[in-house]
Amino acid sequence: MSARMFVIVAATLALAACSGSNTPPEGSVGPIGGPGGGVSSSRFGPGSQGDLAQVAGDRVFFAYDKADISAEGQQILERQAQWLRRYPNVTVTIEGHTDERGTREYNLALGERRAQAVKNVLTAAGIPAGRIQTISYGKERPIIVGSNEEGYAQNRVGVTTVNGG
Repeated sequence: MSARMFVIVAATLALAACSGSNTPPEGSVGPIGGPGGGVSSSRFGPGSQGDLAQVAGDRVFFAYDKADISAEGQQILERQAQWLRRYPNVTVTIEGHTDERGTREYNLALGERRAQAVKNVLTAAGIPAGRIQTISYGKERPIIVGSNEEGYAQNRVGVTTVNGG
């Protein structure tokens, strides 16, 4: 085999080896309980907002006019609690959001109930309450703009944000 052909074959094999996915098999669970979990699987800096979003998930969605945490929300918050235990110096703010329907005052109160519900789950999981602040944006800071069911659903949310991150 000529030297040129050898280089082409070697380069092809090297590229093929690099193209493999680092994503664990579907259904597998990483070291902190999230899909693919663990700091090493995150492409973001450890303890950052991007790391939280990728490793644990940073949002919990709510039903219309409700502040109850769903089963899926419970799973996300358990992963968030595990992530927060991994980074004991990180503090977070839980943002409570609502869709645009209803009065400003009603939605601020509903957003606060949602943020507090998220905080309650995290503190019940052992995260000190002093590490968690809450704020309600009600309908004042929509996640997405849209006066349709898709937009409403995306805006009925509690978002965990890393302070300073």
